Amino acid sequence: MAGLAGLRPVLKGAPDKGFAGMTDTTTTQASGGATGGVRTLLRLEGLALAVACMVFYSYFEGSWAMFALLLVVPDLSFLGYLRGPRVGAVAYNITHAAILPMLLGIFAMVTSSALAMHLSLIWCAHIGFDRALGYGLKYDAGFSFTHLGRIGKDQLPPT
Repeated sequence: MAGLAGLRPVLKGAPDKGFAGMTDTTTTQASGGATGGVRTLLRLEGLALAVACMVFYSYFEGSWAMFALLLVVPDLSFLGYLRGPRVGAVAYNITHAAILPMLLGIFAMVTSSALAMHLSLIWCAHIGFDRALGYGLKYDAGFSFTHLGRIGKDQLPPT
C-alpha cells in the first residue's frame, strides 16, 4: 500500500466526473496525445493485441465469417457524433476501451460460453487494429483528437 501513497495528492485533486471524465480535453496544442516512441510503442501494442486475439480466436475455433462481419460493429459508435462531439467521444470510448470486452471474456470463461468468448476476442481485435492504425480514445474536442495524438488531415506533424 505504500506505493499508492504517492497517488494520494493526485487523486485528491481529481474530482470524480464519471463518463464525462473520459473526454476531458486540454488546451495545449498537442491535446495530451502520445508522441514519438511512446506513440509507436502504443501502436505496436495494439497490433500485438489484434494478432493475439486472432490466434486465440483460431484456437477457440471461431467462425472467420462471423469475425469478418462483427469486426466493424464497434464502429457503429460513430453514430454518437451525430449528437455532437461530447456524445460521440463518450460513445466511441465506451466501445473502444478494453474494459468491457475483457469483462465479457471473463464472463465467457466463468460460464463456458463459446459465443461470449468469440465476441470478446473479436471486440478486442477491433480495438487492437484501431490502436495499430493510430485511432485512440477520443477527446470531446472532436474526432481527430485522440490519446494517441491527432489524426486526419489536420493532424500536427509528429514530434
